[in-house]
Amino acid sequence: MAQLYVGTSGWAYPSWKPAFYPEKLAQARFLAYYAGRLNTVEVNLTFRQLLKDTTARKWIAETPGDFRFAIKAHQVITHIKRLKNPEDFLSRFLAAIEPLGRVRKIGPVLFQLPPNLVADPALLRSFLDGLPRGVQAAFEFRHESWFSDGIFSCLQEHNRALCISETEARATPDVVTADFCYYRYRKPEYPPGERRAMVRRLEEHLNAGRDTYAYFKHEETPEGALYAVDVLKGFPHGPGTPV
Repeated sequence: MAQLYVGTSGWAYPSWKPAFYPEKLAQARFLAYYAGRLNTVEVNLTFRQLLKDTTARKWIAETPGDFRFAIKAHQVITHIKRLKNPEDFLSRFLAAIEPLGRVRKIGPVLFQLPPNLVADPALLRSFLDGLPRGVQAAFEFRHESWFSDGIFSCLQEHNRALCISETEARATPDVVTADFCYYRYRKPEYPPGERRAMVRRLEEHLNAGRDTYAYFKHEETPEGALYAVDVLKGFPHGPGTPV
Protein backbone atom coordinates (compact mmCIF):
# COMPACT_ATOMS: atom_id res chain seq x y z
CA MET A 1 0.00 0.00 0.00
CA ALA A 2 1.26 3.47 -0.83
CA GLN A 3 2.13 5.62 2.17
CA LEU A 4 1.68 9.34 2.76
CA TYR A 5 4.25 11.27 4.80
CA VAL A 6 3.67 14.93 5.65
CA GLY A 7 5.80 17.16 7.84
CA THR A 8 8.07 20.18 7.94
CA SER A 9 11.72 20.96 7.25
CA GLY A 10 12.93 20.89 10.85
CA TRP A 11 11.28 20.74 14.26
CA ALA A 12 13.48 22.48 16.89
CA TYR A 13 11.63 25.78 17.10
CA PRO A 14 10.58 27.06 20.55
CA SER A 15 8.67 29.83 18.78
CA TRP A 16 6.14 27.19 17.69
CA LYS A 17 4.73 27.41 21.21
CA PRO A 18 1.89 27.42 22.06
CA ALA A 19 0.24 26.95 18.65
CA PHE A 20 2.01 23.66 17.93
CA TYR A 21 4.09 22.70 20.97
CA PRO A 22 2.58 22.97 24.48
CA GLU A 23 3.84 26.00 26.36
CA LYS A 24 5.61 23.98 29.07
CA LEU A 25 7.12 21.30 26.81
CA ALA A 26 10.91 21.08 27.18
CA GLN A 27 12.86 21.43 23.94
CA ALA A 28 14.46 18.02 24.53
CA ARG A 29 11.01 16.50 24.03
CA PHE A 30 10.12 18.39 20.85
CA LEU A 31 10.90 15.56 18.44
CA ALA A 32 8.88 12.98 20.36
CA TYR A 33 5.91 15.35 20.49
CA TYR A 34 6.29 16.28 16.81
CA ALA A 35 6.37 12.59 15.85
CA GLY A 36 3.07 12.10 17.66
CA ARG A 37 1.36 14.57 15.31
CA LEU A 38 3.30 14.24 12.05
CA ASN A 39 4.98 11.21 10.51
CA THR A 40 8.05 12.63 8.78
CA VAL A 41 10.56 15.47 8.96
CA GLU A 42 13.09 16.81 6.49
CA VAL A 43 16.52 17.08 8.14
CA ASN A 44 18.54 20.13 7.16
CA LEU A 45 21.52 19.84 9.52
CA THR A 46 22.99 17.15 7.25
CA PHE A 47 23.56 19.86 4.66
CA ARG A 48 26.43 21.21 6.77
CA GLN A 49 27.58 18.28 8.90
CA LEU A 50 27.70 14.51 8.77
CA LEU A 51 25.13 12.84 10.98
CA LYS A 52 26.62 11.52 14.22
CA ASP A 53 25.79 7.99 15.29
CA THR A 54 24.71 9.21 18.73
CA THR A 55 22.29 11.68 17.13
CA ALA A 56 20.83 9.02 14.86
CA ARG A 57 20.28 6.66 17.80
CA LYS A 58 18.59 9.43 19.77
CA TRP A 59 16.22 10.19 16.89
CA ILE A 60 15.42 6.51 16.45
CA ALA A 61 14.55 6.17 20.13
CA GLU A 62 12.29 9.22 20.13
CA THR A 63 10.14 8.34 17.10
CA PRO A 64 7.67 5.53 16.31
CA GLY A 65 8.51 2.74 13.90
CA ASP A 66 6.63 4.22 10.95
CA PHE A 67 8.30 7.65 11.21
CA ARG A 68 10.57 8.73 8.35
CA PHE A 69 13.54 11.13 8.21
CA ALA A 70 14.17 12.69 4.80
CA ILE A 71 17.82 13.74 4.63
CA LYS A 72 19.20 16.75 2.79
CA ALA A 73 22.46 15.86 1.03
CA HIS A 74 25.64 17.50 2.28
CA GLN A 75 26.76 20.73 0.62
CA VAL A 76 30.11 19.16 -0.31
CA ILE A 77 28.22 16.96 -2.78
CA THR A 78 25.81 19.53 -4.19
CA HIS A 79 27.44 22.94 -3.76
CA ILE A 80 31.19 22.39 -3.53
CA LYS A 81 31.74 19.42 -5.82
CA ARG A 82 28.53 20.32 -7.68
CA LEU A 83 27.93 16.60 -8.42
CA LYS A 84 31.40 16.17 -9.98
CA ASN A 85 33.53 13.26 -8.74
CA PRO A 86 31.65 12.97 -5.45
CA GLU A 87 32.41 9.29 -4.79
CA ASP A 88 34.58 9.52 -1.67
CA PHE A 89 32.46 12.03 0.20
CA LEU A 90 29.20 10.50 -1.02
CA SER A 91 30.26 7.20 0.53
CA ARG A 92 31.00 8.92 3.86
CA PHE A 93 27.68 10.74 3.77
CA LEU A 94 25.67 7.59 3.03
CA ALA A 95 27.53 5.65 5.73
CA ALA A 96 26.64 8.33 8.28
CA ILE A 97 22.89 8.01 7.63
CA GLU A 98 22.93 4.21 7.44
CA PRO A 99 21.80 3.78 11.09
CA LEU A 100 18.45 5.30 10.10
CA GLY A 101 18.28 3.01 7.10
CA ARG A 102 18.92 -0.13 9.15
CA VAL A 103 15.74 0.47 11.16
CA ARG A 104 13.77 1.61 8.10
CA LYS A 105 13.29 5.15 9.36
CA ILE A 106 14.96 6.85 6.43
CA GLY A 107 13.04 8.51 3.65
CA PRO A 108 14.47 10.01 0.47
CA VAL A 109 17.78 11.84 0.28
CA LEU A 110 17.18 15.32 -1.14
CA PHE A 111 19.88 16.62 -3.47
CA GLN A 112 19.21 20.36 -3.59
CA LEU A 113 21.31 21.94 -6.33
CA PRO A 114 22.56 25.54 -6.22
CA PRO A 115 20.53 28.15 -8.11
CA ASN A 116 23.47 29.02 -10.37
CA LEU A 117 24.06 25.44 -11.55
CA VAL A 118 22.63 25.26 -15.05
CA ALA A 119 21.38 22.09 -16.68
CA ASP A 120 24.07 19.57 -17.57
CA PRO A 121 22.50 16.27 -18.69
CA ALA A 122 25.85 14.46 -18.89
CA LEU A 123 26.77 15.52 -15.35
CA LEU A 124 23.42 14.39 -14.01
CA ARG A 125 23.58 11.04 -15.76
CA SER A 126 27.10 10.40 -14.49
CA PHE A 127 26.04 11.20 -10.92
CA LEU A 128 22.93 9.03 -11.14
CA ASP A 129 24.94 6.14 -12.56
CA GLY A 130 27.16 6.24 -9.47
CA LEU A 131 24.37 6.62 -6.91
CA PRO A 132 23.56 3.28 -5.24
CA ARG A 133 20.22 1.93 -6.38
CA GLY A 134 19.14 1.29 -2.81
CA VAL A 135 19.21 5.01 -2.05
CA GLN A 136 15.83 6.65 -2.56
CA ALA A 137 16.71 10.08 -3.97
CA ALA A 138 14.95 13.28 -5.00
CA PHE A 139 16.48 16.20 -6.90
CA GLU A 140 15.56 19.84 -6.40
CA PHE A 141 16.68 21.90 -9.39
CA ARG A 142 16.71 25.65 -8.79
CA HIS A 143 17.68 26.81 -12.26
CA GLU A 144 14.88 26.64 -14.83
CA SER A 145 17.15 25.16 -17.49
CA TRP A 146 16.76 21.77 -15.77
CA PHE A 147 13.04 21.64 -16.46
CA SER A 148 13.11 19.75 -19.74
CA ASP A 149 11.91 16.43 -21.10
CA GLY A 150 15.48 15.18 -21.41
CA ILE A 151 16.19 15.74 -17.71
CA PHE A 152 12.86 14.24 -16.70
CA SER A 153 13.57 11.16 -18.82
CA CYS A 154 16.98 10.74 -17.23
CA LEU A 155 15.41 10.80 -13.77
CA GLN A 156 12.78 8.30 -14.90
CA GLU A 157 15.42 5.89 -16.21
CA HIS A 158 17.06 5.85 -12.79
CA ASN A 159 13.82 5.96 -10.75
CA ARG A 160 14.78 9.25 -9.08
CA ALA A 161 12.13 11.79 -8.13
CA LEU A 162 11.90 15.33 -9.38
CA CYS A 163 11.39 17.39 -6.23
CA ILE A 164 8.31 19.54 -6.79
CA SER A 165 9.28 22.77 -5.05
CA GLU A 166 6.88 25.68 -4.83
CA THR A 167 8.03 29.16 -3.82
CA GLU A 168 6.64 32.64 -4.32
CA ALA A 169 9.07 33.14 -7.22
CA ARG A 170 9.19 29.71 -8.86
CA ALA A 171 7.23 26.48 -9.19
CA THR A 172 8.70 23.22 -10.43
CA PRO A 173 6.60 21.43 -13.08
CA ASP A 174 4.59 18.71 -11.37
CA VAL A 175 6.09 15.79 -13.28
CA VAL A 176 6.26 12.23 -11.93
CA THR A 177 9.67 10.67 -12.59
CA ALA A 178 9.83 7.86 -10.00
CA ASP A 179 7.73 5.36 -8.10
CA PHE A 180 7.49 7.90 -5.25
CA CYS A 181 6.88 11.67 -5.10
CA TYR A 182 8.53 14.49 -3.15
CA TYR A 183 7.00 17.93 -2.53
CA ARG A 184 8.42 21.04 -0.85
CA TYR A 185 5.84 23.73 -0.10
CA ARG A 186 7.84 26.95 0.41
CA LYS A 187 5.28 29.75 0.20
CA PRO A 188 4.62 31.61 3.47
CA GLU A 189 0.86 31.09 3.28
CA TYR A 190 -1.43 28.33 2.03
CA PRO A 191 -5.12 29.24 2.31
CA PRO A 192 -7.67 26.44 2.89
CA GLY A 193 -8.50 26.15 -0.81
CA GLU A 194 -4.86 25.56 -1.73
CA ARG A 195 -4.52 22.95 1.00
CA ARG A 196 -7.59 21.13 -0.31
CA ALA A 197 -6.01 21.10 -3.77
CA MET A 198 -2.86 19.61 -2.21
CA VAL A 199 -4.90 16.83 -0.65
CA ARG A 200 -6.47 16.00 -4.02
CA ARG A 201 -3.07 15.83 -5.72
CA LEU A 202 -1.53 13.73 -2.95
CA GLU A 203 -4.53 11.43 -3.11
CA GLU A 204 -3.90 10.87 -6.83
CA HIS A 205 -0.38 9.67 -6.08
CA LEU A 206 -1.53 7.33 -3.32
CA ASN A 207 -4.21 5.82 -5.51
CA ALA A 208 -1.57 5.27 -8.21
CA GLY A 209 0.53 3.32 -5.69
CA ARG A 210 3.23 5.97 -5.14
CA ASP A 211 4.61 6.72 -1.68
CA THR A 212 4.46 10.48 -1.27
CA TYR A 213 6.47 12.87 0.90
CA ALA A 214 5.45 16.49 1.47
CA TYR A 215 7.24 19.13 3.54
CA PHE A 216 6.18 22.62 4.50
CA LYS A 217 8.59 25.50 4.97
CA HIS A 218 10.46 25.68 8.28
CA GLU A 219 10.26 29.11 9.85
CA GLU A 220 10.16 30.70 13.28
CA THR A 221 6.37 30.79 13.03
CA PRO A 222 4.32 27.57 13.45
CA GLU A 223 2.18 27.90 10.32
CA GLY A 224 4.07 25.24 8.34
CA ALA A 225 3.60 22.64 11.06
CA LEU A 226 -0.08 23.54 11.41
CA TYR A 227 -0.57 23.30 7.64
CA ALA A 228 1.01 19.84 7.70
CA VAL A 229 -1.34 18.69 10.46
CA ASP A 230 -4.29 20.08 8.51
CA VAL A 231 -3.28 18.30 5.30
CA LEU A 232 -2.99 14.98 7.14
CA LYS A 233 -6.47 15.52 8.55
CA GLY A 234 -7.71 15.73 4.97
CA PHE A 235 -7.21 11.96 4.67
CA PRO A 236 -10.08 10.18 6.47
CA HIS A 237 -8.10 6.93 6.86
CA GLY A 238 -5.24 8.72 8.58
CA PRO A 239 -1.65 9.33 7.53
CA GLY A 240 0.18 6.48 5.90
CA THR A 241 -2.81 4.88 4.23
CA PRO A 242 -4.36 5.41 0.80
CA VAL A 243 -7.79 6.99 0.58
